Amino acid sequence: MTGSNPSDGSSAGALSQGEFVVLMALLISLVALSIDAMLPALSEIGRDLGVAHVNDSQLVVTVLFVGLMLGQLVYGPLSDSIGRKRAIYAGLALYMSGCVLSTMAWNFEVMLAGRVLQGLGAAASRIVTIALVRDQYSGRAMARIMSLVMSIFIIVPALAPLLGQAILLVGSWRAIFGLLLTLSAIGFVWFALRQPETLPPENRKAFSLSAILRSVLEILRNRQSLGYMVCAGLVFGAFIGYLSSVAQIMQVQYALGTLFPFYFGSLALGIGAAGYTNSRLVLRFGMRRLTTIGLSVMGAASVIFFCVSFWQAGHPPLWSLMTWGMVNFFCFGMLMGNFNAMAMEPLGHIAGVGAGVVTSFTTISGVVLGTTIGQAYDGTVLPLIGGFALFGSASLAVKLWVDSGLARDS
Repeated sequence: MTGSNPSDGSSAGALSQGEFVVLMALLISLVALSIDAMLPALSEIGRDLGVAHVNDSQLVVTVLFVGLMLGQLVYGPLSDSIGRKRAIYAGLALYMSGCVLSTMAWNFEVMLAGRVLQGLGAAASRIVTIALVRDQYSGRAMARIMSLVMSIFIIVPALAPLLGQAILLVGSWRAIFGLLLTLSAIGFVWFALRQPETLPPENRKAFSLSAILRSVLEILRNRQSLGYMVCAGLVFGAFIGYLSSVAQIMQVQYALGTLFPFYFGSLALGIGAAGYTNSRLVLRFGMRRLTTIGLSVMGAASVIFFCVSFWQAGHPPLWSLMTWGMVNFFCFGMLMGNFNAMAMEPLGHIAGVGAGVVTSFTTISGVVLGTTIGQAYDGTVLPLIGGFALFGSASLAVKLWVDSGLARDS
């Protein structure tokens, strides 16, 4: 690990790999916490703040991704210029400001503004942590570290809805934002005291819009980076569609009520199990082979289950929906870490901008495609399952195109 830079307030020594993985997982988990802890409260937030239409409550989730999208374009090149630590400091401060604004929200518009601020701030944790990993690891080793981070990180979305539900039993949805504020403050202090700077001053680049544009064009012209970004964006779009509509599906359509967090958490644990499994298998089988298998299973399972659900008027038995979800989210957990690592592999010399472009593109695609799925919710599971079938199959087609070109070039 790169030595620390005393001027940045870094600690004198490097973290152990275990502590590094846990700290990165905590920082990245701010995004998941900001989404999943809110899910049980969406209906209550909508009622308290006077939303016009029931599906509008989904915007509490999706506008956070708008902030993420915008922030991801900035923090990558910013961290290349001022260092990884200072960029994360700025992001965490902005995130905490968003928590305060959302806690005080007196109407739905103010709530959405606070959520955008949270997304803008959380983008630093999401982007710069990837650059931190890329500063120190590459190839399959990077994929292994990212998978370990994901396997720990996924415990958070598994427990977050339960935390949110528990808070609602004793207090208001506003207290959920108090929890987010407290956890982000803990992450700020831990990161400041323990994480060394990984980008020394001599390797930093001036913050230049023209240089950023050149880097973006380089990334977009790289078949591997562009292709795997598209693959990740399609898969992430299906997942955003799930996050947007899952509360309505489980709490209303299947009338689970306060049991919703347990069902949601079991599916999230499937993603975590996949991350751990991937960290063990990727060194043996490689990222390309595992992602091909994952996309094939996701697409086939979703096409089959869509037909079954259509036959049952869009309301299949809950056990079958959960089985389909476990299969698909296990595949999702296998895919995202590998796609990010494969897209970042040629970008070591511009890791900050690379991380920003890769994750911004993924987020933009996810928000657009996922919002389409969520807003199409009609009281059945057909829009959700159809989205997974369509986007999973499209991602597989793009991946096969990318792999064929890389095979010709090798």
